[in-house]
Amino acid sequence: MPEVNFLLLEAIAQDNRYPMDAYQFVREAVAYADDNEELGEYTYQLSPSDDSRTASQERHLTGQQLCEAIRLYAINQFGYMARVVLKNWGITETSAFGDIVYNMIDVGIMKKSPLDHRNHFDGVYSFDVLDVGFEICNTAAAKRV
Repeated sequence: MPEVNFLLLEAIAQDNRYPMDAYQFVREAVAYADDNEELGEYTYQLSPSDDSRTASQERHLTGQQLCEAIRLYAINQFGYMARVVLKNWGITETSAFGDIVYNMIDVGIMKKSPLDHRNHFDGVYSFDVLDVGFEICNTAAAKRV
């Protein structure tokens, strides 16, 4: 874990537009996406010893799928404050997620496939989708509508 923190500091030193919390949040959202199979697809890598597709499976998310996972994770973590928290970190559009992800790729925290491109994060959705409705009720917890 300390090595990852060092690498995150290196990424921030190269591009200081986003704070450490934003980078850690994106890393947590990737883990959240890994736990939700409907958000991703499995891609197969060929084994060096043969050309069969049974060798190994590696989880891979496209930029659009990762943006959706981040949206769901933000709502899950911050509720109606999700948009405010992200804005506080300087994140006001999905392209910022691409900046963070590619900064982490540059320092070796994350990997990309040859089919991945930075522009896959551009304009995926408007942050209006973070404005979720909640219903006030008599119980201790509010219900999402």
